[in-house]
Formats: sequence, C-alpha cells, structure tokens
Amino acid sequence: MVDNFDAFITLPGGIGTLEENFQIASWAQLNIHCKPIGLLNVDGFFNKLLSFLDQVGEENFVLHSTRQIFISASTAEEMIDKLEDCL
Repeated sequence: MVDNFDAFITLPGGIGTLEENFQIASWAQLNIHCKPIGLLNVDGFFNKLLSFLDQVGEENFVLHSTRQIFISASTAEEMIDKLEDCL
C-alpha cells in the first residue's frame, strides 16, 4: 500500500494514530520508502511531539534525515503546499 502514495498525512489523534505515524517513520529509517510525513498541527496539537523529535535528533537517537521527513503545517492548504514542495 505504501507504493500507492506520494506522502503521508497524520491528523491529530490518539495512541493508534501515533503508532501508525511512527511505523511509517521507522519504514523510512529502514529505507522501505523515502516519502514525507505531514503532521497536520491543528492548534499546535503536535508541538510537543515535534519538540521531542528535535530533542532525540540533537541527542543522536534518530538521524537528522529521519527527522526531516516530518513536515508540520497548521492548515490543510499549508500542508499541501509544503508536501508539493517536497515532491
């Protein structure tokens, strides 16, 4: 199914949403895909997650290239524009 998409967009959600998001991110680390992952950051929902990802990157727990696949935007229109720039 991964082959059918140009990018992934994660909407605000719970544990299952985060699990799916990080599964896709781990696939990027394993070179299963190299597609951007959009985080639709409505009302700052993902701000703390993005800070966490920055921190684990700074502490070398994730590669800088892995952190860069996460694209954040606060509106759907902004997300589409940012993802189109990546493709």
